[in-house]
Amino acid sequence: MLRMANDGRSAGWKTIGWALVAMLAFTGGAFAQTDTMAKIKEKGVIVVGVKNDYRPWGFVDPSGQIVGLEIDMAKEVAQRLGVKVEMIPVTAANRMEFLQQGRIDLVIATMGDTAARRKVVGMVEPNYYAGATNVMAKKSYALKNWTDLKGKKVCAVQGAYYNKRATDLYSMDLVTFPAVPEAFNALQQGACIAFIFDDTLFQSTLSAGDARWADYEMPLKSEDPSPWAVGVRLADLDAPFGKFMKDISVEWHKTGKLLDLERKWGIKESPFLREMNTKLK
Repeated sequence: MLRMANDGRSAGWKTIGWALVAMLAFTGGAFAQTDTMAKIKEKGVIVVGVKNDYRPWGFVDPSGQIVGLEIDMAKEVAQRLGVKVEMIPVTAANRMEFLQQGRIDLVIATMGDTAARRKVVGMVEPNYYAGATNVMAKKSYALKNWTDLKGKKVCAVQGAYYNKRATDLYSMDLVTFPAVPEAFNALQQGACIAFIFDDTLFQSTLSAGDARWADYEMPLKSEDPSPWAVGVRLADLDAPFGKFMKDISVEWHKTGKLLDLERKWGIKESPFLREMNTKLK
């Protein structure tokens, strides 16, 4: 009798145990598939991680407002959702972390689309822009080849994807900084011979007519082209919010919206954008 009671109790606990496992699996799955787009609409605000130090994609204007090409993109996303937009400044080192932590809903911040990053963040396709790696340096250094930087101190931004490649290929002595302004300041102060970053930033900086950069140039041939992606959480990529962003990205290329924004912000036309417009329109 005692054995029968123990067996019965054991069977009962097993039944309850499997029920709990099933319930946890269900609730865990539901949590993982949370509809971010519905949540955004419910609270009436979308929080977007943007750059505030990367003219003209995202920067602070004289009135203290963050403006730029990517800011216009963020505002359009909010408008299409029928919500307000809150913009949180991010850097290359923290933008993916902020997204994972739920501090932001979306990243539109000059983020290169790489295989490694795709394991962490949902990269929205089609990509919306593309840049490549180059350096900015004083003309007096007369840099001609990437190999000229071997063993030299080169300023860089923490978290930039091209840092490791450049170090491995050309044996640079990288001096890293939290963000672009600090790296630019170090370059001007002579802390490094050059500043390695995205060529789109250097093109913009050198064409702005700022007297501070009159003696500088982007002397090398750009390498390692990288498309930029709007980023969502991995769980959102194939969910309603990710699909919504994919549709917008297609439309931005198809209608020439991004080409229009380039002209608005005085950016030289990108071959990538023209190619995507021709392909999709």
